[in-house]
Amino acid sequence: MEPHMTPARPAARLHPGKCLLHAAAWIAITYMMVPLAVIIATSFNESNRLAFPPQGFSLKWYTAFLSDPTYIDSILNSTQLALGATVIALVLGTAAALAMARGQFPGRSALLTLLMSPLVLPNIVIGAALLQFASMLGFARTFTSLLAGHVILVLPYVVRLVLSSFSGLNRSLEEASQDLGASPFSTFFRITLPQIKPGIVSGGLFAFVVSWVNVELSIFNTSPQLSLLPVKILNYVEYTVDPLIAAVSASTIYVAIVMVLLIDAFIGIDKFANARAES
Repeated sequence: MEPHMTPARPAARLHPGKCLLHAAAWIAITYMMVPLAVIIATSFNESNRLAFPPQGFSLKWYTAFLSDPTYIDSILNSTQLALGATVIALVLGTAAALAMARGQFPGRSALLTLLMSPLVLPNIVIGAALLQFASMLGFARTFTSLLAGHVILVLPYVVRLVLSSFSGLNRSLEEASQDLGASPFSTFFRITLPQIKPGIVSGGLFAFVVSWVNVELSIFNTSPQLSLLPVKILNYVEYTVDPLIAAVSASTIYVAIVMVLLIDAFIGIDKFANARAES
């Protein structure tokens, strides 16, 4: 062999276990995506029956959905509730994550367990408990009671995702900022906040989606005057099954897709997946 020639690298061998893992992952993804594709396809059905494959192509069910003022009101209520719960959860969750990441105080583990407890309890139990508590205080089945319940529901996601961002934080930048005379307030907003942005953005988007699609907690605390989209969908399918419900359900899928695209645009899917794995 001549001195300037390099030996050829052996071809990479496919590990059987890795191939099986990839195959299982694709099967799981397909299993989850096929029902969503069926719902979206059925929503364009021209027939008055809920059938797949769809018979023809029509947008009449989307037109009927968007021209119904009760559905528009439920969308607005769900959006307002999800936005309000997300903003409050971001403020409280970021503050709690900061305290637990920086402070070593008695009861820290107990506080974290308390904040994570809504993930352990079934949502239907939280909804029933919230209804009884709000009834005792005289504000049951109001927007305030719904907002309090949804904040409790989404707060654990924000805390865990923001807390995972603090684990990789570069403290030397904060120390340099304070050495140069910056106040703690200025240091947080100019140094700390940009570094934990992935956790805040992903936590906020995740909280919005969880609040938007929640049924179990909401069904106990809504009223005819305060209808939410997931609850209205549930009530509709109890009496009628037609492509209109497919169009409404497909619209919620579109919202989730938009959330995924926003996550990818702001922080990247890989970073979001890593943050979820760490949480």
